[in-house]
Parts: sequence; structure tokens; C-alpha cells
Amino acid sequence: MNELPVVVVGAGPIGLAAAAQLRERDLPVLVFERGATAGAAVSQWNHVRVFSRWGELVDPAARRLLDATGWTAPNPNAYPTGQDWARDYLIPLADALGDTVQTNTEVVGVARRGRDLVVDSGRDTEPLSVHLRRADGSEDRVLARAVIDASGTWGTPNPLGGEGLPALGETAAAEAIEYRVPDLDNPEVRARYAGRHIVIAGSGHSALTAIIALASLAEKEPGTLISWVLRRGDTANTFGGGDSDQLPARGALGQRAKAAVEAGHLRVVTGFRTAAIKPDTSGRHTLVADNGQRLEDVDRVIVLTGFRPDLSWLSEIRLGLDPVLQAPTRLAPLIDPNVHSCGTVYPHGITELSHPEPNMFLAGMKSYGRAPTFLAMTGYEQVRSIADALAGDHDAATRLELTLPDTGVCGGAGVFDNPDIAEDTAGDGGGCCGAPSQSQLEPEFITLTAPARV
Repeated sequence: MNELPVVVVGAGPIGLAAAAQLRERDLPVLVFERGATAGAAVSQWNHVRVFSRWGELVDPAARRLLDATGWTAPNPNAYPTGQDWARDYLIPLADALGDTVQTNTEVVGVARRGRDLVVDSGRDTEPLSVHLRRADGSEDRVLARAVIDASGTWGTPNPLGGEGLPALGETAAAEAIEYRVPDLDNPEVRARYAGRHIVIAGSGHSALTAIIALASLAEKEPGTLISWVLRRGDTANTFGGGDSDQLPARGALGQRAKAAVEAGHLRVVTGFRTAAIKPDTSGRHTLVADNGQRLEDVDRVIVLTGFRPDLSWLSEIRLGLDPVLQAPTRLAPLIDPNVHSCGTVYPHGITELSHPEPNMFLAGMKSYGRAPTFLAMTGYEQVRSIADALAGDHDAATRLELTLPDTGVCGGAGVFDNPDIAEDTAGDGGGCCGAPSQSQLEPEFITLTAPARV
């Protein structure tokens, strides 16, 4: 099987980094991307600026590959938008990888050759079978020695409903709901929101980004009303670490959103878990919470409640997933948002990312399941470790070294119903924001929600 390629699913930042790492070790690799170009998902939030500097967004092996082509690296201290990241890095990287990257090709299933999920025999000797659907509708199958699923979670946003399922009427109200930060620089998009009553649902950094954009719109467009609904009991820990955040752009975002709230540009509704969205006689909608609260005369709803992994096409693979986060079982305790929302997650790789199915890996945002946190640097270290393991260098695969910035944000999401509970849950550790050592069982991690998850 060593002569077969490693298949990478997704030509985003982590998938292309995996390909660069594998190529550097002279391992055959194929990347399948269902979009028309590399970085297709990143391009969908092209107007959003990320929190990480360029110097933190380029994988080391990818940099070496690009340097050989005469690539001009962006200013390492600048903050790119999604458009910048795709145009100036991901697409050139895919070009440098050449025929390794196949676009307009969707992976629709992965199995063990000749075996379904229940068959034990041959799972460690037969190759993985990757089923494909091309743009013209034709089907294909590729055999692989290993599969790295770096397809992310962008395509499966969480619903408006407070129970993790769509609220009653959510599907019927689809034309009034957006699950992404709207691009208000687009005149057509701007016209849909100007002078309307807009509800923003969510408490992460995507929600803060939307608050700032829409608060600016409300200042310029009379009649624009913004309601911000949160499931948690208050906004105390929502705005981030400010000057304490070692990602300065992220800290500044929280402070700008806080200023917009304090200036009265929007009303805040806490403790609101949406149970239903109902049309009214005027063509608008009413949001109803499970405790009976109501928000009436709503024109548009922006749902920014996070993402979840699509596991449907991995149904014939034996995955070891945490039942809560849907992340690998060894990784889940490190990133559980019910316990942690600050500090750093220690570097992890092949050990934490392995599954009962040999040579099957989830990497990047997909590996974090429903956890709302991720940094590109973390993903680059993941695939570096996986590539070393597949190359047979197990010492390098387990030698993980990466320093991530502290967030300066304290307070686990699990206490949002009791905002008066003390935030220092680290005991003698001096507070929850101390950087943990790798030997700690449950280190803290970065609070960061998609799309600003890099």
C-alpha cells in the first residue's frame, strides 16, 4: 500500500498544507476539492478580515514550496481578508502543487476496499477506497494508503434553534435567514438590511463582526434596528480580552463591538433560546424563545451560532469520536467549551488524531468537531505530525513544538446560565488564562469562532 497516494479531502489552508508536507517527504498525494478553486470556502467569507497575521497563516513546508516558484510573500505583519488569503496564498500554493490538486471533485464516501463497516478482516491490510463525484456527474474510485479529511465545517452551520435542531419554522423562513456575516459593501446585500429590523443570533467573534458592520449601517440608514440575541445570561465575557489578547486584532474587535452596544446602536436580549420563527401578516417574522420571550416585526435574521462536522460520507469508516463534540476522543478533553474558553491548547498530532480505522485522520477545523475554536497554526502542526508518521519518522511525529498566543478571555461557556459564578476555575493555577504545560490533562485553548478561526 505504500505505493498508493495519500488522499487529502479539501483544498483549504490545512488540506494544501498537508499536501505540501507530504510532497516534501516524497510521498504521493492527491487533493480533492469540490469547489471550483482552491480555498473555495475561504473565498465565501472574502470580506472578513482574520485575526492572525500573515506570518501565522503560511505553513512552513508550503512556504518552502512557494519560495521555489519565485512567490512574493505578503507582509508578515499584515492582517489579510479571506479574499487576500485565497488569492495571495492558497491559489498560488495549489498552482505550485499542480496536478496534485483536483478541483470540482467531491468525495462522497470513504470505505475499506471490499469491506463495509462491520467487517473486521483486512482492515489493516486493505487500502482505503475513496469514492468521487466529478463536476460532470461521473463517478470514480481511488485507492489510498491513507486519507486526511481536511474538509472543514464551513458547509454545515449550526441552526437558529436553541436545541441544536432547526427552530420550528426555520426551514420555511429560509429566505429571511443568513448563516454568514453579510458583505455590506455589496450594494445588493446592503439593500436587504438597510432600514430593516435585523436579529443577530450568536455570541462568538463572527457575531461581533456582524455587530460592528450593522452598527455602522444603522448610523447611516434611518430605521435600521438591530437586536442581538444570546443564549447565555449576560454579555460579561462576550467581548474578549481587549488589551490582554495576544491576538491584538481579535481584542480590538471585541472592544469595538462593546462600544457599539454601549452607544445604543443595538438592543441586547439575553437568555433567549429560539424555539420557533413564525411569519406574521405583514410579511415579517416573530422569534419565540423556549421561555416565551418574543421578538416581533423581524425582517432578517443572521445566525452565527457556529458550525458542526459533516460525517455522513464517513459512515463506513470506524471513527473514534467524542459523543459530545464529535472530535477525536483523545483531542476532545483539550478543547471542550463547557470547561475551557481561554489560554492555549498544547500542540497535538498523530497520537490525538488517530482513529480505530488505520490511517484515517480528521485534521484542521474538522478535527475540532463542534468546538468553536481553531487556529491555522494548530492545523499546520497537525498535518506536519501526520506526514512524519506516514513517512515512518515516528520520533518526529510525536515531537510537537508550537507556541500559541494567549487569548486573555476567561469563563467557560458551560456557566452562561449563571454569570455570577466565579470565573477562576484553575485552582492554584492563578486563573484560567495561564499557559499550560503539555503534561496537563485539560489545558486551556483559544476562543475563536468561524469564519474568523485562523
